[in-house]
Amino acid sequence: MMTRRGPSIALLILCEVLAVTLWFSATAAVATLIDDGTLTRQEAGLLTSAVQLGFVAGTLISAWFGLADRFDPRRLFALCALLGAGINLMILVTGFDSTATVVLRFLTGATMAGVYPVGMKIAAGWAGRRVGLLIGTLVGAVVLGSALPHLVTALSGLDWRTTIVASSAAAALAAGGILTIGLGPRHAVSPRFVPGEALAALRKPALLLANAGYLGHMFELYAMWAWIGVFLVWGLTEAGGAAPSASLLTFVVIASGGAGSILAGLAADHYGRTRVTMAAMAVSATCAATIGLVPALGATALIVVAIVWGITIVADSAQFSTAVAELTEPRLVGTMLTLQTSLGFLLTFLTIQAMPFLIAALTWRYAFAVLAIGPALGVLAMARLRREPDSIKIAGGRR
Repeated sequence: MMTRRGPSIALLILCEVLAVTLWFSATAAVATLIDDGTLTRQEAGLLTSAVQLGFVAGTLISAWFGLADRFDPRRLFALCALLGAGINLMILVTGFDSTATVVLRFLTGATMAGVYPVGMKIAAGWAGRRVGLLIGTLVGAVVLGSALPHLVTALSGLDWRTTIVASSAAAALAAGGILTIGLGPRHAVSPRFVPGEALAALRKPALLLANAGYLGHMFELYAMWAWIGVFLVWGLTEAGGAAPSASLLTFVVIASGGAGSILAGLAADHYGRTRVTMAAMAVSATCAATIGLVPALGATALIVVAIVWGITIVADSAQFSTAVAELTEPRLVGTMLTLQTSLGFLLTFLTIQAMPFLIAALTWRYAFAVLAIGPALGVLAMARLRREPDSIKIAGGRR
């Protein structure tokens, strides 16, 4: 059992990378499956949305019973990662053109409720003054894990089975690894089950605004992640000339958010969380509003804007979670983080499902522009949070 901070955090980050590959294991194959006629855009959106809804269901159950704060988070993480790996493998039997596959993706999403927010709970237990950097690094790991299936798809061509097997194997490794790490000195256990306490905490103005900023961020994030691969197939064709494969570029775009998350965490600890989140959301909103017009400028311009969007769209993510952790009593941190992610991912279901209709109505040139609404409202929420008295608790007073 690891008891030192450095090795425990490093292994936690590795386990997050491995486990969350389950999240986009099926979505990674969507671009090619749409292209060869196996799936329609609506069917592809339903597969991704099923994961989101499953995650929402899982997080609501976890938050209601306070699972992340009442039990050993390492065992909860390991159990959910193993269950997710097994459920994911069942897609090898059902394929993608089955109703059962939608159910399997829903169940996979439910298991992720015991991985993503629980990992943040463990990280918060080790956090000191640089809590933003630590959780930013953890979210960066989640981003990298989400992007890896796209890399596997790019390397294995059209064989989606390779992606499914690789992601399940990675999650199983994560389940074993997480059991060997230690819990930090700030880790706290809730001795009793009082769901009303979490709901009461959620009504505090500072927490409401922090969650409002997070919702603005989530309005944009997963709709972009779910559809950027399909968009790039269109965009690179429109741009003409030599260009990398859409799957490989999708991996680069999503994975670049990992670096953005870490850099934003470092900056937020020094200059303030609200400043960094507002800056990131302003840039990502601009990219969302304009990227559909960029293919006319050529493939290079499209690649640059897509990567900038990939960096900034997730750079602020960890800082909303960090702010919630700082504004919450230690014994409720796990539940409040779980509740926050539940609300955010419920919103993503709506935006992911809306994209096919937006594409049909507005074409790819303008469909993503609608997503800019979320971060624009998020900027307003974080500006308001700066004026709240409780915001002094954020980033050691640097807000």
